[in-house]
Amino acid sequence: MSAAIAARHYEPVPARKIAFIGLGVMGYPMAAHLARAGHNVTVYNRTSDKASRWVNEFGHAKADTPRAAAHNADFVFSCVGNDDDLRSVVLGDNGAFAGMPAGAVYVDHTTTSAEVARELSDTAKRCGLSFIDAPVSGGQAGAVNGALTIMCGGSASDFEASAPVMGAYARAVTHMGNSGAGQLCKMVNQICVAGVLQGLAEAIAFGQTAGLDIDNVLSVISKGAAQSWQMEHRGHTMSKQEFDFGFAVDWMRKDLGLVLDEARRNGASLPTTALIDQFYAEVQKMGGGRWDTSSLIARFQRP
Repeated sequence: MSAAIAARHYEPVPARKIAFIGLGVMGYPMAAHLARAGHNVTVYNRTSDKASRWVNEFGHAKADTPRAAAHNADFVFSCVGNDDDLRSVVLGDNGAFAGMPAGAVYVDHTTTSAEVARELSDTAKRCGLSFIDAPVSGGQAGAVNGALTIMCGGSASDFEASAPVMGAYARAVTHMGNSGAGQLCKMVNQICVAGVLQGLAEAIAFGQTAGLDIDNVLSVISKGAAQSWQMEHRGHTMSKQEFDFGFAVDWMRKDLGLVLDEARRNGASLPTTALIDQFYAEVQKMGGGRWDTSSLIARFQRP
């Protein structure tokens, strides 16, 4: 595979019959973008009331099981919690694979292990189906605004078939390689995010201790080499201990657990990531499990 892989934006495509499984903070708006794009969408959610609310807001239909939602669908999308949640909606008599017609494509946006992505890809092939692991970056705001970055693993032909549909809620959709490659790319993303946030937390805490005007500091250094998305979007709120938005600490710890498990398998050394994972554990003990990941700074700002 070429070392240079261009992220592509995909224009809207003709209407497809689609199932969307999992209507959490990410899935709910993602499914909405598919409906607005003109696709025929059937939703399933473990909590039926949320599926009913989605249908009341956007129309279309809901189903009582993943299998029923996937019946005759061209594409099935999911965004659930973890490996076990994914298996529960894909496999078994009421799972999506049991309802999908031959040749249909399952696209999973959950952040999972690369192992489960490969496992489900192999199972899909035996069923005459296709599977794409397609974790996303951009958070709830990216989902709401249709501006997610999606990193995909699976066959090139399956990717080309499904990527234009994902374009309804993405600013960039990129093929990373074979099954599991999307999840591995997302792990790289989370390593970077955790490291940048820890550095930003330490820098802001240092500046506050030194008696500097942090808003002024951030304004100055954001124009230089220290600039980052996290600094621009989280720096000022971090200094004010505002953490009631964005990607939750509990979710980041789940993701970093996947990263560290994979590192143990492949032999990668991740000392900083392992340490930051423990810092997030401290934030959880402070009651910050649902705080935004920028709450790493709370460890320095305790009374």
